[in-house]
Amino acid sequence: MALAFAFTADLWQHPQGSWYFVTLPHDIADELADHVDPGHGFGSVPVRVTVGTTTWATSLFPDKSSASYVLPVKRAVRVAEHLEDGDPVDVTVAFEAPDPGPDGVP
Repeated sequence: MALAFAFTADLWQHPQGSWYFVTLPHDIADELADHVDPGHGFGSVPVRVTVGTTTWATSLFPDKSSASYVLPVKRAVRVAEHLEDGDPVDVTVAFEAPDPGPDGVP
């Protein structure tokens, strides 16, 4: 079952590096958490993301400090979409949720 979520969040730079992220709104993170397999590395969730006209495959990562997931936004996307630290970003995240089995559990 495919799930897609659209939201707007501010782009932010990690304080200890050159990485940039957007944080998922809590309601979307909560809904996503209901469908993920926690067995992926670091609790990551593989997704397909669209920002503007750019679409790419990446992963969401759980973030304890925000109690949500963060989405890394690579440099190529920031350049192509003219994004800078603090800019609001319109994001669509698509996730392929496992189909529930006969007992309703994936």
